[in-house]
Amino acid sequence: MPSRSTVFAMLAVLTAVSVSGSQHPLLDMVAQKVIQRYEASTCEQLWEARGKPKSTEEQNMIQILQGNPQMRTVFINEVAGPVANKLFTCGMIP
Repeated sequence: MPSRSTVFAMLAVLTAVSVSGSQHPLLDMVAQKVIQRYEASTCEQLWEARGKPKSTEEQNMIQILQGNPQMRTVFINEVAGPVANKLFTCGMIP
């Protein structure tokens, strides 16, 4: 049987994990939308979209992320891998 301190430590870790996973549910939703867009797009579509202006929704999200470094870090950590892999596959980054 685990000691009280072990149970308390496990409870603290579980609480921290559950809180950190849901701190920014809207940000997580936006990140998943970005990832899905990159994964669903062909390389040609990404090349075409590269020079087009961003939507108002995208511009607003960029402003929010520019003003909040912590949210920006969470967002970039979530989208960096999938987006970079797609860009690499399409020859858009070395």
